[in-house]
Parts: sequence; structure tokens; C-alpha cells
Amino acid sequence: MVDLKGQYKKIKAEIDAAVLDCIESTAFINGPAVKIFATSLAQHLDAARVIPCANGTDALQIAMMALGLERGDEIIVPAFTYIATAEVIGLLGLVPVMVDVDPRTFNITAEHIRKAITPKTKAVVPVHLFGQSADMESIMKLAAEHNLYVIEDTAQAIGAEYTFSDGRKQKVGTIGHIGCTSFFPSKNLGCYGDGGAIMTNDAQLGEKIQIIANHGQIKKYVHKYIGVNSRLDTLQAAILGVKLKYLNDYSAARRKAADYYDQQLNGIEGITVPVRASNSTHVFHQYTLKVAGNRDELKTFLESKGIPAMIYYPIPLNEQEAFQGLGRVEGSLDVTINLCQTVLSLPIHTEMDTAQQDYIIGGIKEFFK
Repeated sequence: MVDLKGQYKKIKAEIDAAVLDCIESTAFINGPAVKIFATSLAQHLDAARVIPCANGTDALQIAMMALGLERGDEIIVPAFTYIATAEVIGLLGLVPVMVDVDPRTFNITAEHIRKAITPKTKAVVPVHLFGQSADMESIMKLAAEHNLYVIEDTAQAIGAEYTFSDGRKQKVGTIGHIGCTSFFPSKNLGCYGDGGAIMTNDAQLGEKIQIIANHGQIKKYVHKYIGVNSRLDTLQAAILGVKLKYLNDYSAARRKAADYYDQQLNGIEGITVPVRASNSTHVFHQYTLKVAGNRDELKTFLESKGIPAMIYYPIPLNEQEAFQGLGRVEGSLDVTINLCQTVLSLPIHTEMDTAQQDYIIGGIKEFFK
């Protein structure tokens, strides 16, 4: 699904030098590379503050801890997403409220959020799924009307840009009160292990998040909050500092590959290629088709020809055993159920060439002929 080795070889000299510098300095915990990367990412995103942490799930948990939520408070999430979005809600004694998504973009909408709001609702987590933004303008307007926090889950869409109706542009992760991301190796900006970050333009929230991520400590042995131990390793920060310089190029390469898939697959009966929202760029963390009726058979056929294909995600959140008796569902989840039965993601990465794509496309056309 991704070619991390090919990507590494192109920047090997820079990566190796950054890693060796870190090892030689022996500053393995909170070394200079962590602060440098946080500053660089903040500049790239035009965010007031970036707080690195150990992984994307920690980012979500720390964000929720910083908002002062109380047990029983409700947080609205899409039912069609990875479990990390909602599992931290349950872990903190909060209530996940699962709603349906847009059938075209696969993202949560203000319309679905509005129907789920109750007096206990305190926050919403828009997930910018597969690489493009949810409709943040309408979501932020609704959140302001109901005094809700907005926590963006941008683990799959870092670098994507949202355009407001007045023409203003803003990077995802910087529009809500807090943004969260993951640097898992296969992400668009991935390290060589685990890593994550939290973004905010709110100075007070940023300071509290920083403290919570470091054991709730305001100075050595003085702890203001119950916190966690969640750090981005210096080695990983050094690697990310190199790769951040290439993030725009990586996004362009993914879009180029997606364009070619579109050209070759559009019009095949039974397949719907990804929709690109008019108000968001798409950085194509995944290239996800909708396959009518015979998705599983196509997946098996492609795998028989050595072509990987993945189903993100086969089970709605509300049907996971972990959530039985926890949280609630608002309204019909017809779209989510349909997507779980029809989505199929094809390989897409920064090192794809036309020959690789032609082989994949040829397999799909062979199946449908």
C-alpha cells in the first residue's frame, strides 16, 4: 500500500545525518530536534503552537483532557472512522455519540451533528477522512451557536487546505479549537516509529496541553494537573524535521497518482472514484473506491494478482464489541453501513509510477470486463 523504502532512499543522506546527529548528541528525550520540529510544523501549518506527543491517539486523549470535560459529557464523532477517534472518549468516562457521514466525502457534516446535540454535548470531532477536510465552515458556525469545542482529527489529512466561502484558506488542524495528528510511518508525514502532535491557536489551551503531556508538571516535581507521559522521541523528531521539507512534494505526488487513477477508472460500471470536495484540497492518504455489490470479490481477485487492497473500515464504530453499552447512536447510519460494505482502498504513495498503476488498473479492468 505504501513504499517507505523507496521514499527513504531518496532522502537517505539527510535522514542518516539527522539520526546520527541525534545519537551523537545523546539528547534522546526532549532534545533540540523536538523543539525545532514543533516550530517548523507550526510555521508550515500557520498554527500558533504545536505540541508533539507520542502518537495520534495520545493527541486526541490529551486534547480532551485539556478541555475540562466531566464524566457523562457527550462528544459527537462519525461512526465511519478508525476506533482511536472514539476509544479515548470512553477511556476518559465521556460518552461517544456516533452519527452518519456524507456519502460523497465520507466526512461528518453539520447537519448530522445538529441532530445529535443535547444539553450534555460538549464537543465534536470532525475526522478529515482519507485526506480531505470536512466542511469546517458550517461545523464551526454550528459549534459557536451551541458553545461546543471542535477537535479536528487530521491524522489522514495533514497538509490539506480548506477554503472558506470568503476565499480565506486555512490548513486542517488549525481551524477548530484543537487539532490532532499522527506520524505513524504510513501517514502522509510519517516517522520511523510512533509519533503525534497537537495544534492550537489558543495560547491558554496550548499551555495546558503542554503541561498535561508532561505529567501535568509546571516545573520539576510540581504537578498542576493529572497528566500523562507522552513525548515525541528526539530521533523521530529529527526524521520528521527532514521529511517536513518534502510534505508539499509528497502531497503533489499523491494527487498525481490519484489523477491517473481517476482518468483510467472513471466510467467503469460498478465503481465510484473518490469525490474531491470543492472547498478542500485532497492529499490522498487513501485512494478509496466505492464498489457496488462485489467489493470483496474484487479485493480477493486483486490479491491473487499480487495487488494489495484494503478495506477502511469494515465495521461501524457502534457495532464494535468495545462500544456495546457505551455511548449512543443518533439517527440512521445507512451511509456508514453502506460504506463499510463497499469501500476499497488501492495502493497510493509518493513513489508510485505509471507502470505500477497500470498493473493495478489492468487488474481492475480485467475483473469488470
